[in-house]
Amino acid sequence: MTFTAPLQEKSIKIMLLGSGELGKEVAIEAQRLGIEVIAVDKYENAPAHLVANRSYAIDMQDEAAVLELIEKEKPSFILPEVEAISISALFEAEKRGFHVIPNAEAVNKTMNRKNIRVFAAEDLGLKTSGYEFVTTLEGLKAAAERMGFPCVIKPVMSSSGHGQSIAKTPEDIEKSWEIAKEARGDASELIVEEFVPFDYEITLLTVRNETGTVFCEPIGHVQKDGDFILSWQPMPMSQEALKKAQDIAKAVTDGLGGRGIFGVEFFVKGEEVYFSELSPRPHDTGMVTLITQSQSEFALHVRAVLGLPLDFTFYGAGACGAYKAKHESHTPVLEIPDDAFRANSFVRVFGKPESHVGRRMAVSLVLDNDVEAAKERATQIVSQIDDH
Repeated sequence: MTFTAPLQEKSIKIMLLGSGELGKEVAIEAQRLGIEVIAVDKYENAPAHLVANRSYAIDMQDEAAVLELIEKEKPSFILPEVEAISISALFEAEKRGFHVIPNAEAVNKTMNRKNIRVFAAEDLGLKTSGYEFVTTLEGLKAAAERMGFPCVIKPVMSSSGHGQSIAKTPEDIEKSWEIAKEARGDASELIVEEFVPFDYEITLLTVRNETGTVFCEPIGHVQKDGDFILSWQPMPMSQEALKKAQDIAKAVTDGLGGRGIFGVEFFVKGEEVYFSELSPRPHDTGMVTLITQSQSEFALHVRAVLGLPLDFTFYGAGACGAYKAKHESHTPVLEIPDDAFRANSFVRVFGKPESHVGRRMAVSLVLDNDVEAAKERATQIVSQIDDH
């Protein structure tokens, strides 16, 4: 096929529903191909707003508001980048002839942990940890007893680990119930998961469109309170386990259909691979690909959306460390040491208009011949950053 860059006519238009740090990188990659970008979020001056052609701040869970904006801008492609979006607006947009990425039903299944878990475990028969869904504190207590301790408790809808906790004893249940209310999404229903004593967990970035399906090298990561603090690529793992993960990722993404990149998460215990979660968009742990691949996860996402070939080169081992704010500020400033700017290391500042304790504000990126050295260096850079 031949791709015709729109140049002055801007005949291709992408609308981002969610304009955080991941959306910002998608916007940059789209604009490198001359594509018009409309960035939408719930607050002004979100990261992608800073680089888009136009930006809007609306209640993205308001069906009428979302549809009104879609009709006003008439995008070629609508890219949901967060969970907190009116799914009914996406279904209606499809009925009106707009192209949702990957598609409205895939977004519906994956934005809700209940939908994707039932789809993966019951519809596709994939191996997952044990789970139950509950809506009351008493139901949570009973489910946790059946699941055994420790167990993982999450809202069915949330992002960046908000509302997630591990209950180690029955005495932790009420605290977990309260933590779940901090979800960015829907905390009216919770999933209680069996704790898998895994050796490690990975994100397998899976990219698909009409040209086929490709996989990035597996990404290992460390999480705290459900949000990543360090990721690296590649994650050393056996070929048998990797093949199982790829087979599962292809099965579930084929089942969802559509175009784009999918962040498929797994727990790995020996040679056993357990499906955990899936995001139908670039994944936060995948920011490491900004330095490890010729085409980052964001570039691959844009290519997939446009129906372009998905070829890329893996450069080598790298790591990504997340910097989280230590202070509250309406005018945040990051202090980054000169030592962070060596030939093989970078810092990416997101440009968020406010900082809150624990909010991810930047990442360090390090390329190295040795993944352990890259991890150590990325962590060291983050430790030297401060904010006020």
